[in-house]
Amino acid sequence: MTAHDLPDLEAFEDCFVNNADLERVSGYLNRFNPIRVMRMEHMEIRHSAILAWLLDPVETHGFDDRFLRAFLSQALRRQSVRREPSALDVAQADLRDAEIRREKHNIDLFVTSPGNGWAFVIENKFHSKQHNGQLKRYLDHAKGEAEDAGLTLKHRGIFLTLHEEDPDENVGDDYVSLRYEDICNILDALMADGGVKVAPEVRQFISHYLEIIKDAAGMNEEQMKMEILAKQLYRKHKKVLNFIMEHGAVTEFTMAAESLFGSDLEYGDEVEIDGAQYMYSWNSDHQYSFIPVSWRKPLGGKDKIDIWEGCESWWARYPLICWFELYEDADGMKGRLRLFAEVGPLSNFEHRKKLIKGIKRAADRAGLGEVQFRADAEREGARYSKFLKSTANSILISDVSDLEVE
Repeated sequence: MTAHDLPDLEAFEDCFVNNADLERVSGYLNRFNPIRVMRMEHMEIRHSAILAWLLDPVETHGFDDRFLRAFLSQALRRQSVRREPSALDVAQADLRDAEIRREKHNIDLFVTSPGNGWAFVIENKFHSKQHNGQLKRYLDHAKGEAEDAGLTLKHRGIFLTLHEEDPDENVGDDYVSLRYEDICNILDALMADGGVKVAPEVRQFISHYLEIIKDAAGMNEEQMKMEILAKQLYRKHKKVLNFIMEHGAVTEFTMAAESLFGSDLEYGDEVEIDGAQYMYSWNSDHQYSFIPVSWRKPLGGKDKIDIWEGCESWWARYPLICWFELYEDADGMKGRLRLFAEVGPLSNFEHRKKLIKGIKRAADRAGLGEVQFRADAEREGARYSKFLKSTANSILISDVSDLEVE
């Protein structure tokens, strides 16, 4: 961002002082929703837990088997080939004997109604995509398990998605599709049904859940209005908002890193942690790069940074870098923090090869064992060679939103 692009004080005041449109957007974003507060709105496994509760006829929602019948019959309405059970069969059935299981043999939701002789494998894809052969494997396993137990069940698969996506073609007509939009319509109808006795706290929870789904599925009319307003605000206050995004955005990862390394660091700043000195390089919302000062000194220290040709625009501009990187699991809750170190793109290949050999000797002298590089790391033309890359240099994070540093 050039000096010409920098917003002045008047631009900030125009954006933030008594701006009714901004207040409207802020109020919308700050709606209380416990699912959003706990950061579970994008966690597929949490949606499966809520759906298991809604589908279970003996649970505390008060719907009896109404939601289950509506869910299954709506899915079966979309079957291209008429098979048993049909949507009408399910809509008229008594499903109060249904059993709901979660994550058994990796099946998201498994519904059986022994009295009707039916079984349904439900694969839930809120944001993630199906894996090759996944749907067929789950259905085959469910059929095999029933056969081993001597049960005669008619199995069907339901592929539940947030947006339009067809089941893998290798499952043929064994799977039918259902969208979260259908769940919204079903729940809206049940909530409006005067014959359904729903406790106030259940009604409140379901309204929160409906808000989450409608936001994600693009069904929330208020959200659409806010998106239009947000675009207008951005066009009007582009300089200010771009400046804030570039210099003010933080995540749980960056806040946790700052609690360890310190905040407002600039390139080249040194920090001490547990008696060791580190030079700060750069960070993003999921990476934090640095160099141990004990490495920087043999590389020429502060005064000879420009001697490393080829690395002028690479990380810290030295031929070596370390960084932490956070990888989140698909459920958005757990993750893994990994430590990497890498030799960079030195133009002088003889220097690069000498550096790699030196790293190996230093590790051996320190009793750290053999350092593993790629087989081609010392060959002409190699550019990037990690040497701290095994999963042993990582820790499991049970909750990526927990800022506590141990």
